[in-house]
Amino acid sequence: MIGGPFPPPSMPVSPAAAARPAWLVANLVAQLAFGLLAMTICLPSMQDWPTQFGATQAQVQLGFGGYVAAYGVAQLVYGAVSDRIGRKPVLLAGLLLAFAGSVAAALSTDIWALNLARLVQGAGCAAGMVIGRAMVQDLFTGGERTRVMAFIGMMMGLCPPAAMLIGGQVHARVGWQANFVVMALLAVGLFVAAWRGLPAMRPSAQGQTAGLRQLVAGYVQLGREPSFVLHVAILAMTAASFYTFLGGAPLVLANYGVRPERIGLYVMCPPVAYVFGNLLTQRLLRNGRSDGFLMVAGHASTLTGIVTVLLLGLAGVHTPLALALPLLLLGIGHGLLLPPTLTGTVGLVPALAGSAAAVAGLMQQLTGAVGGIVVGLVPLQGPVWLALLMLLFSGLGFVAQLALSRKP
Repeated sequence: MIGGPFPPPSMPVSPAAAARPAWLVANLVAQLAFGLLAMTICLPSMQDWPTQFGATQAQVQLGFGGYVAAYGVAQLVYGAVSDRIGRKPVLLAGLLLAFAGSVAAALSTDIWALNLARLVQGAGCAAGMVIGRAMVQDLFTGGERTRVMAFIGMMMGLCPPAAMLIGGQVHARVGWQANFVVMALLAVGLFVAAWRGLPAMRPSAQGQTAGLRQLVAGYVQLGREPSFVLHVAILAMTAASFYTFLGGAPLVLANYGVRPERIGLYVMCPPVAYVFGNLLTQRLLRNGRSDGFLMVAGHASTLTGIVTVLLLGLAGVHTPLALALPLLLLGIGHGLLLPPTLTGTVGLVPALAGSAAAVAGLMQQLTGAVGGIVVGLVPLQGPVWLALLMLLFSGLGFVAQLALSRKP
């Protein structure tokens, strides 16, 4: 159970932290979710930024892709450094950087200043994702770790729709800048929560004594593990498909006449279904289903949803619900797929959990950035091109799954 006692961790934790695991998990969820909130709260505003700044849609999409790329690249640095000096200092530094980027974004007067501020914001927000994942690896083992990942995924699945609903309303009533003010204030709150509420975990002996050469050797070691590479490939392609949806769906919906304050109502369908998929994952694990079964079922559900959107688009059914409702299957599929895939990624070499989480995060965000940028270059009057891009990425993930299934 989530609230049960922790097994022996790979990094020492304080007795106070171990005595209140529910609060600790809640803190980790908040730190993990921060980057997703910052990424999605401003998406409803993107349809107005070309007029606001005199920019092209491709320039606006570049800001989204830049955030995602910085979010990934910074994770590679944070993971290696956290294995060496500990988790908490790295997280606190990242939150300070996220605060600075959010303030700069709120003060931006042109699209390039905004895009640069988003790069800084994304780099800072990355700390919560990689440190949160690594701390789950440090504190939980076995099936319990997968269940915790599923619980975290369920909570995080609520973040994009909640952020877009809030962001759309704030945009309509106060202005787009207010969303970045909200994120700056949240960064301050999370800094205090991390400082006061997360365990002061010491790095492992291996990580503490590692220099640059050893850190690079750790990444090389991970890269030589075929199972790790395939798990990361699945994560990366799943992220690329989802970020393609996040970047493209608001534009398709805008072409359908949906205003910013209502976009979140449609975009929330896959994330809400993702929560259900995580609940289903926990039930199936309790019933003895293997991680491999969950991953294959997740791919099947995901591909079915995307193909349905594509077929409806080709048939000329261009309505908001025709885009949103079939992608409930994508959300369920990702809810089944991601918890066991994340567990397989960070659990292969426990001493390199931070580095493994960082590599996984980097590849997720880089491929997500590719999806977020490319979707701004194709016609989005309807869902066909959006669905084709999502199908391409998800199909590549399924190919990696087939290769993983053949391994002993």
